[in-house]
Amino acid sequence: MSGIKVRHLVKVYRVHEKPHGLRASVRSLFRRTYKQVRAVDGISFDIEPGEMVGFLGPNGAGKTTTLKILSGLIYPTTGTAEVLGFVPWQRRNAYRRQFSLLMGQKNQLWWDLPASESFRLHQAIYGIEERQFARVCGELTALLKVTDLVNQPVRELSLGERMKMELIAALLHSPRVLFLDEPTIGLDVVAQSNIRRCLRDYNRDNQVTIVLTSHYMRDIEALCDRVLVINHGRLIHDGPLSDIVSRFATSKLLTLRFLDGVWPAGLESFGEVVTANPPMVTLRVPREAIARTTAQFLQEFDVADINVEEPPIEEVIGQMFAASPAPHNETRDA
Repeated sequence: MSGIKVRHLVKVYRVHEKPHGLRASVRSLFRRTYKQVRAVDGISFDIEPGEMVGFLGPNGAGKTTTLKILSGLIYPTTGTAEVLGFVPWQRRNAYRRQFSLLMGQKNQLWWDLPASESFRLHQAIYGIEERQFARVCGELTALLKVTDLVNQPVRELSLGERMKMELIAALLHSPRVLFLDEPTIGLDVVAQSNIRRCLRDYNRDNQVTIVLTSHYMRDIEALCDRVLVINHGRLIHDGPLSDIVSRFATSKLLTLRFLDGVWPAGLESFGEVVTANPPMVTLRVPREAIARTTAQFLQEFDVADINVEEPPIEEVIGQMFAASPAPHNETRDA
């Protein structure tokens, strides 16, 4: 069974640079200056069938562009890709019936109609047999606990309820590959948890290949054993999320609680003071010095409790992005 194979994928956009000032703007009507922007810059990776992979990167890194290429919505400039053995941008009907793209900021349901009517439209588009439609729709509405809401107009639903309906619509034709672009954006923590639980159960029960982009690290930590990290269109990490910390975190957090509730003077000499709330203090200590610093505190001071932990993954990924230089974009006159 084929999964996803991407080799040296590149997408370059030709962007007009509008100059400042009236004279320069008039001149640009006759001679324009364009910039070549490499939204995706030679990435390669493989995803096995049934695997759930996180796809991380800052805004403008190339995540959505990559998903649109793999969905066949746009053509790459160079490179190759196969999904389920199909070339996505050939847009064959056999491929369209086997994947789904859900974008958290795009709606696919009719606003003034009940979700059940939009589900029926999807049934007609994908040619889903009635018995299969009833079974799948029933299973998904029960899984997401929205059975009593499907006949309510979409505009009357909460944001979390609407996202559940969007997810049901994306899964009605039982796709083998699911591309999710920020599926929990704007949702509260309860709705995010419900969506994550549904995705985890659906992936486990149906062995669907899922590629998930999200700015909420809890989504990635809860669902994905493997992450692809992209920045400036380039793939800078492919592996477990935990490897990012070991590769890019330069420090650890050392939290101390002193017996007398007062910490000694000169803590800044051990590391950066992150928080100081008597009797607790948290220091940021270089990784290579953490063992020595911990031992020194235990030997020299009355410490009631001590804890060493990794910095937040969001912080480490931010350092990772900062360490990845931006490419030079070529500018041309035309």
